[in-house]
This record gives sequence, C-alpha cells and structure tokens, in this order.
Amino acid sequence: MTIRTTTELEARRVELEAELGEPITLDGLSAAFRIFQRKLGHRHSTDDLLTAWYALEHAPDAARALDLGTGIGTVGLLLVSALPIELVCIEAQDISYRFLLENIAANGVGDRVRALHGDLRELALPETFPLVSGSPPYFDPRAGIVPADSQKAHARFELRGDVADYAAAAKRHLAPGGTFVFCFPHAQAERAVTAAHDASFAIVHRRDVVPRAGLTPLFGLYACQLGAHAEHVDPPFVVRDAAGDHTEMYRAVRRRFGWV
Repeated sequence: MTIRTTTELEARRVELEAELGEPITLDGLSAAFRIFQRKLGHRHSTDDLLTAWYALEHAPDAARALDLGTGIGTVGLLLVSALPIELVCIEAQDISYRFLLENIAANGVGDRVRALHGDLRELALPETFPLVSGSPPYFDPRAGIVPADSQKAHARFELRGDVADYAAAAKRHLAPGGTFVFCFPHAQAERAVTAAHDASFAIVHRRDVVPRAGLTPLFGLYACQLGAHAEHVDPPFVVRDAAGDHTEMYRAVRRRFGWV
C-alpha cells in the first residue's frame, strides 16, 4: 500500500466528516504517521505513546506483535512506525474499528497490519507473538457515569473485559520468552498486579508515570513475562518538570518516534 499525501489525507478527512456527520481531525501520531480521530470521541493520549515506548524498550527485537483492544490503532501503529514489525490487532467497538481501518490505509501499512474485528476475550489465534501490548479500559462501570458516546464508553469503562481479561488473552498468545506490555491507573495498581500474577506473569519491569514533577503518578507501565522472574520497579517517568516543560526523558521518547 502507498502512504497517502497530505492533500489526499485532507480530502479523505472531509469525506469522513460528510459521511459521519461530525468533526474529524487529522493528527500526527509519530513523525511519519498520521491518524484520523473523531474530534468529540476518544482520542490518542500520552498513555498510548508511553505504552508503545515501553514495549519498544522491553521487546526491541520483536518481529511480530499483537495489540489487544487496539481502538483506532494508536499503540500498534506507533510500534509499526518505529520497527519493521508485523502487527495483528483486535478491536470490538464498531466506530473505533472503522477508524482503525482508515488509519492503516492512511499510512500505507496494510501489508504489515492485520486488523481483526472482535472481542479479545474470545480471541484464540493459531499463532503466538514475541510481543503483546494493550491499554485496557480503566474503570468498572459501577465506578462512574458511563458516557453516552459508545466509543468513549468502551475506551474508558470495562464493558468488554477488564485488565484480567487482557492478561488472559496475552497469556494465550505470547510466544516463549515473549513480553506483555500494558498500562493501568496508578490508583488501581493492585488490580493490575493481581491480574498479571493470576495469569502466571512476573512483572519484570514496572514504572509509574508522573504527569508533572511533584504530583502523584497518574498511571503505571508494566512489562511482563510468563514464569518465575525477578521483578523490578523502575524510577518514575516524569512527563513535565515543575515549570511545566517537557522533561528530557519525555523528549527522548518523542525522538524515538521521529519527532525532533
């Protein structure tokens, strides 16, 4: 497939707006990749960026990857933008899957990415992967008000499985010696640790993400392997310093994805 030009992408954005009857944005995912997103829907975030980066850090030589609950494709496509990797990704929510296909086509990577429309809890592929990634929804539906917008609701609330379901799906599809990487809220770290351990994973590396120096961590990054391994808690990753500027560690992540 061929990467579309900026003019072609903008024309497609206008077509999508007319077809869907809502504002659509065209945004940079990495220096090389651009994605379509609903302006009023669930959107690409720092969680996605750092989950993909943590996957690169702990599985730098992976030739194939599986991304669970991929949404519009942000974590998986970040991996594809940075590595010569083949990706399989699965998404159940209809509008997110629609944008996943659009974003695969926009970046000309249909020969490297296989998109599946389905529930990760039912996934049983006849293949395994050296890297499995995921960004599970964060909240039990009983913990708050579920948005009326279906895309936002499924991205934020556990309407089709929780972190334990992601761990179980990863276990079924992880190759020997492979790595499962995911993110989860710091306030619910105990749930993440329990889910990983219950699925026979060791959390070989774990790192809290602090949005700004001096604040409480917002979420954690987890790199897991099956079996008995030493578990390490790495120093916190700080996104912005006390003055509100991006830290050097965050700028290094952006450079990893081609941004200057």
